[in-house]
Amino acid sequence: MNWILRRFILAVMALAIMTLPPFVPNALAETEAPKPNIIVILADDLGNADLGYRGSQIRTPNIDQLAATGVRLESYYGLPVCTPGRAALLTGRYPMRYGLQTLVIFDGHKYGLPTDEVTLPQALKGAGYETAMVGKWHLGHASTDYWPQNRGFDYFYGNVMGEVDYFTQERHGVHDWQRNGMEIPDNGYYTELIGDEAIKLIHEHDQSKPFFLYFSPLAVHTPLQAPQEDIDAYADLFPGDENEEKRTYAAMITSLDTQIGRMLQALEEEGIRENTLIYFSTDNGGSGVRPKIFYGPGAEIPDNPPGSNEPFRSGKTTLYEGGVRLPAIVNWPGKLQPAVVNEPLHHVDIMPTLLALAGAEGSADHPFDGKDAWATLAEGDISPHEEILINVESFRGAIRRGNWKLIKYATLPGKTELFDLSQDKEEQVNVAWLHPDIVEYLEARLVAYAKEQKFSEFLKAQPEFLDAQGTPVFDPDFDVDDGGPLDQIPVLPLLHKPTPLPAQPIENVAQEDFWETIIQQIDQRYSTK
Repeated sequence: MNWILRRFILAVMALAIMTLPPFVPNALAETEAPKPNIIVILADDLGNADLGYRGSQIRTPNIDQLAATGVRLESYYGLPVCTPGRAALLTGRYPMRYGLQTLVIFDGHKYGLPTDEVTLPQALKGAGYETAMVGKWHLGHASTDYWPQNRGFDYFYGNVMGEVDYFTQERHGVHDWQRNGMEIPDNGYYTELIGDEAIKLIHEHDQSKPFFLYFSPLAVHTPLQAPQEDIDAYADLFPGDENEEKRTYAAMITSLDTQIGRMLQALEEEGIRENTLIYFSTDNGGSGVRPKIFYGPGAEIPDNPPGSNEPFRSGKTTLYEGGVRLPAIVNWPGKLQPAVVNEPLHHVDIMPTLLALAGAEGSADHPFDGKDAWATLAEGDISPHEEILINVESFRGAIRRGNWKLIKYATLPGKTELFDLSQDKEEQVNVAWLHPDIVEYLEARLVAYAKEQKFSEFLKAQPEFLDAQGTPVFDPDFDVDDGGPLDQIPVLPLLHKPTPLPAQPIENVAQEDFWETIIQQIDQRYSTK
């Protein structure tokens, strides 16, 4: 063929390819990458310093491996306690938006995560994901409308209340253990039971579809319980009667680590580890010494809580770093290189980040407070936040902007604390008096958030917040059907009807005496390091 004709034909072909519309398929187009499988692992009350990679003597080889081969988040925030922490993670929104900002859902409470809030599994289902959860829910139990299988999960195995016995799965005589709404009489240790279930789900999954697994252990929440052989394995490291709780606590963490290792092995056996993103963290800081009021009704109160949040101050229930700054890891082989990220991030960032990776969307009616943090994780970019609201309630709040952190206590006489975390991550020196301009600005931002909050469902539901005539202390519009005395037997809509516990009378305490008691307890709480 004439060389001029050949060149003409090649030029015409090249021009045709270059001018094809972008939506016309052609052999040069790249194959669309499969959506990642996603596993969210959320421990309970895990101390920041209680993992091997953070310097602990407690054995956690599998979590340590995730940290060594993944992205470690070193300025990552949750909430002070369980219910708000879990709600933030699964909605991408601050709990104050929907009334779950204060304490937790106790057994006698009838409220839960409002059903109009779109959850992470609901959004992922819309993008073609199969969704499953094993473990602790704690976002509403009194109505099945609040249960996981009605909030986006195709499959649920575990308990819906806050805590149960690790071996009997009972709470106040109620057996809180189910599979997809049906009570099941499984015998065994909580952490091992949900580990077995997670591994079964991984092996039986239809690999033609991506999956989302929410692995939510009760560990290491009270009651402190573990198999005796696991406890004995720490006899040399933590000897003596004085370390009995420490041995049990360590055994609970190692048991959790063992189940994570088993899940990793199952992913390898199925050949899907490379395309599975794993996120690991905890709902709030480790449990520290705190007044009895901050424990759930009937909870076992340790003599000397064994968890450690060092070097951070205080722990669970507080707004200090020990209560809200958490260990966190994101691991995705081939997609994320090992790195340490010191940029501030929050539980609310997980949902928008995962949805962006999965090609899913949230709800326009319920805009995220969280941000897509993928560039921060994968490329080392700065935090997508200019400021992070740690939490805000009617009587306290905390906010971080840059290295400045403000904590405000509104209960009279009130207290304002400002810390420079770049110089004082232990929060030992209150520099509010040195920087009144920064205090004024951050306090204004905190108050602006406070004005947006929905009134706390916890405060609305407390019988103690009613005066002798049964009239709410607060605005009557905030009145709700409360759950009765907090130590009553929980209302759980399962098949059996347990014998109710004897009703506990509520003393008629004068309003001024009640508030005096509350103020004393709060003062005691926040003066404790």
